[in-house]
Amino acid sequence: MNTFNFARHAFALAATLAVSASVGAQTFKVTTIPEEAATEQVRKFGPITKYLEAKLGMKVEFLPVNDYPAAVEALVNKQVDLVWFGGFTHVQANVRSGGKIIPIAQREEDTKFQSVFITKTDSGIKSLADLKGKQVSFGSASSTSGHLMPRSFLLEAKIDPDKDFKRVAYSGAHDATIASVVSGKVDAAALDITVWNKFVKENKVDTKEVNVFYTTPGYFNYNWSVHADMPAATREKLTKALLDISPSDAIGKEILELNRATKYVPTKAENYKGLETAARSAGLLK
Repeated sequence: MNTFNFARHAFALAATLAVSASVGAQTFKVTTIPEEAATEQVRKFGPITKYLEAKLGMKVEFLPVNDYPAAVEALVNKQVDLVWFGGFTHVQANVRSGGKIIPIAQREEDTKFQSVFITKTDSGIKSLADLKGKQVSFGSASSTSGHLMPRSFLLEAKIDPDKDFKRVAYSGAHDATIASVVSGKVDAAALDITVWNKFVKENKVDTKEVNVFYTTPGYFNYNWSVHADMPAATREKLTKALLDISPSDAIGKEILELNRATKYVPTKAENYKGLETAARSAGLLK
C-alpha cells in the first residue's frame, strides 16, 4: 500500500490555516489529528488551549484541520507550534521533516495503548481468521490505532487485508468506524480502544448488538509534538506545563477527562521506532 500523497493536501491546509495569518506573531498555534468530529475536537481541546495560554503567557489558538496529512504538514511547515499526533502521524511528520519533530509528552495510557476489532454479536466473527472474505473498515489510513497497528497485527497473523478481505474501507475517524459496523456497511472494524470505551460508557453503542472480539497487544501511541526549531526555553516551558496538568484541581481534571488521560508523562523519539518499523513492514511508509 502506498503512503498518502501529502502534496495534494497543501491547498486545503493553506485554506484551513489562513485564519492564523491575521493574528500576531506571538500567537501560539495548536492543532490535532482529526480522529473525531470537528465539534468534538473543539470541545476536547478548548480547555487545554486556555490552560496553555495562562502558562505560556501568550495568546494560544486551536486550529482544527480537515485530515491527518494536514496535521502532519502543519507542523512540518511550522504553521502550528504544537500538535496532538497519533504515533504513526508523529512518525510520518518526523520522516517528512528529516528528523526534526520532537515528541515531548504523552498520556500515561499511551505507553501501553491498544486497538480493538468490533463486529455485530450475531456476525459469527470470533477471531481475526474469521475476517477472511469479509468487509472490514479501518479509520484514517494515517491512524495508528485505527489502521497501522491493526494492519500490523493482522499481517503477523498471516492475514493480508488487501488480499484476504472482500473489501477494505476507510471511515476517516473512529466514531465513523463504529457507525459503519452498527449500520451494517461493513462486517467488522478496527479502532482506538479509548474511543470504544468512551462510546460504551456514554451508552452511544449497544454492546448487545456490537462488541469487541479481539484486542491487540500494547504499543506506544499518541503524543504532543513540536518542531525542533522551537526555542529550547519555550519547549521546556511547554513541556513542564503539560506534565504539571493534575487531576487535583478543577482545570486539570477537566483537561484530563476530556482527553481520556490520567496524567501526561515524558516521552522520547525512541518510543516510536517500533511504529516506524511496523509502518515500513506493512508498506505504509517508504
